[in-house]
Amino acid sequence: MSNFCPKMLTEEPTPDHLVDCQECGLYKHGTRMVWGEGNSKTPIMIILDNPGARENSEGESFICGTRQTLHEVANEAGLKIDDLYVTFILKRKPVRAYDKELVRRICMGHLEEQLKEKKPQLILCLGNVAVQSFFQNPEAEVKTLRGSWHNVRGFPTTVAYHPLAIRRRPNLRALFLEDLTLVAERFQHLNL
Repeated sequence: MSNFCPKMLTEEPTPDHLVDCQECGLYKHGTRMVWGEGNSKTPIMIILDNPGARENSEGESFICGTRQTLHEVANEAGLKIDDLYVTFILKRKPVRAYDKELVRRICMGHLEEQLKEKKPQLILCLGNVAVQSFFQNPEAEVKTLRGSWHNVRGFPTTVAYHPLAIRRRPNLRALFLEDLTLVAERFQHLNL
């Protein structure tokens, strides 16, 4: 493994008309809205379930395990940090119970807005929550969809395990690397 060091990706500002969005109810959890992070101009859009931990208890930014794993394995696969744009099904981190199906359905409207604006050329969904929401199929699973490309909502889309699953089950790391290499290879062809 190289001496690659993950770094905080630049957070994309939430559109003004959505900063105070209360439609899904997650604002009651006290977490802020996070629209996306990374290079918003890259053709690759990575979709996670939610923004996760971004600050410690003192309010200082830090790179959580999800981001560390994603950045490290993306680097191993040949993707540079500037090749990454990460967004989320839920734009706020939930911190207690909520109506998952309802909230995900409401929040997909924000992702639809991003898709129209950014027009990504490749999409990578990480984890079953992102896959099920994006594919609009509650039965969709990473283990049966990974390793190939699918046309979803008109976008070339592939899937991989969530980076936290990789941290909990290191035996999945090789599969994660395969899936990110699949993205890197297709990305290289876009640039030819």
